[in-house]
Amino acid sequence: MDFRITDEQQLLLDSLREVMDRACPESYMKECNEQHRYPTELVEALAESGFTMLGVPEEYGGTPVDTQTLMLVAEEITKNGGPHFVFGQALSIADMLEFGNDEQKQQCMAEVSAGRVGFVLGFTEPQAGSDSSAIATTFTRRDGKVYLNGHKTFMSNAQRSRYMLCLARNADATGDESKTNALSMWWLPMDAAGVTVEPLQKIGWHMMDTCEVYLEDVELEEKDLVGVEGNGFMQAMINFEVERLLMAAQLLGMAECAFGDAARYANQRVQFGRPIGAFQLIQQKITSMALKIENMRNLVARTAWKIDNGEPVQIDSALAKLYCAQAANEVIDDAMQIFGGIGYTTDCRVSRLWVDARVQRIGGGTDEVMIHIAGRQLLKQYAQ
Repeated sequence: MDFRITDEQQLLLDSLREVMDRACPESYMKECNEQHRYPTELVEALAESGFTMLGVPEEYGGTPVDTQTLMLVAEEITKNGGPHFVFGQALSIADMLEFGNDEQKQQCMAEVSAGRVGFVLGFTEPQAGSDSSAIATTFTRRDGKVYLNGHKTFMSNAQRSRYMLCLARNADATGDESKTNALSMWWLPMDAAGVTVEPLQKIGWHMMDTCEVYLEDVELEEKDLVGVEGNGFMQAMINFEVERLLMAAQLLGMAECAFGDAARYANQRVQFGRPIGAFQLIQQKITSMALKIENMRNLVARTAWKIDNGEPVQIDSALAKLYCAQAANEVIDDAMQIFGGIGYTTDCRVSRLWVDARVQRIGGGTDEVMIHIAGRQLLKQYAQ
């Protein structure tokens, strides 16, 4: 396996750093975070430079690239202090490009090409977090129309998305059909009558809204079905492995950002007459942080290589998501310890990284679910 960056990838990353230097200074990130404001200017700059369309098929105006390149870009954005959610649309819209009809694709891609969110994924519910088979939102047919009723939660970007890709259960299904094979995807305009959005207050992720979404007799047409009726659950699963790897790459970048800040501070901060980096306990932290980052990088690169070479990555993506989520939090926490009191203030970006990284051990599949996915598959390899 050769993980060396190609000349083309290096040029792409150099161009991205120029965009980040211009559109994403830490003063801007701090302002957006304090004001709970979406970083529109950064997103627009990335869109104008073509980064938001990386990985999107040419027929939709995008630039096809391999998985390794997508991961390098995701890592570079967060390494330079950018928020994770400004990149990755190419992966999140895979369900729509794979299963949507022409009208749905056109509506979705109009949003993405403009640098906006393609859709909010209506998956999680109060009783259906890790257990997605417990989804209770229903669809019912009456008088030639389809009506959705239910309650979605932890919906990222629900206040700014024009559409929701909503997973709902056939209200008339019984027996075995009432389980995952009764779930279907529906293309739902967020301004439809009966849709209520209520923001949640969070300890982090202040630049992106996260909401409760209530659906009360939301009227749809049969044409709003996405893909095959009853296949919604399996359709939603097709891209989870790559999306988990994307989260791992973003966490790698966040860890590198915190590490770089902490290492520079350790060289500058003087206590007891010398830089704190001269003390062995600080050196131990720096060394441990560097080792974890190297392990994270290797996991991300190897899994991306396997995807690009058509190899299965069910175990790899779960392990990458699990390790990177835990290791990044440990690295960022050590960075805060090196900064000491100043690290606990909002003047220091490690404090933002600290609160923003913690939820990554929950979202996109909890640590416990990743262990379950990887553990059962690893055991199968050694079953008699």
